[in-house]
Amino acid sequence: MDHHLKLQHTIDALFGNGVSKYLPKDLEMTFSRKNGRIKTVSHHGQLLCTLRIDGGLAISPYFAQMLMKSKRFKENCLEINGDAAPFVEQGRSVFCKHVVWCGKNIRIASDTPIIFQDRVIAVGKAVLSSKMISDFDRGMAVKVRDSLKSRTGETTS
Repeated sequence: MDHHLKLQHTIDALFGNGVSKYLPKDLEMTFSRKNGRIKTVSHHGQLLCTLRIDGGLAISPYFAQMLMKSKRFKENCLEINGDAAPFVEQGRSVFCKHVVWCGKNIRIASDTPIIFQDRVIAVGKAVLSSKMISDFDRGMAVKVRDSLKSRTGETTS
């Protein structure tokens, strides 16, 4: 199977049909020497995602911002208030009381982009489902894995 096609199918399966049409055409992929699988996907030197062994994707905030053009992808996102935004940008976790809006496709252990003012500021692993996040006022909602400030040499502007 073509590697670009495989990546498109994986993105559509994880984030919703049609999301992969926002994938850039000129991608650089690195492959494993042992089994030939895709390890990482980059675009103009920027890391977009890493393919996991279990078939999932570990996406970067840069890639999540690209996919934000799709309405289907937004259903996998979480929006936070201004009080928590500076802390989440530094890589801190998101708590339920700081969530303003929650997409309906968020599931436990899914990759969840965190947005503030229509900009992806971090990506993390959901600890709770979307229904639980909306219902609860306490506890951790998303454990942040990658944020804008954690990247060296990047600015948030």
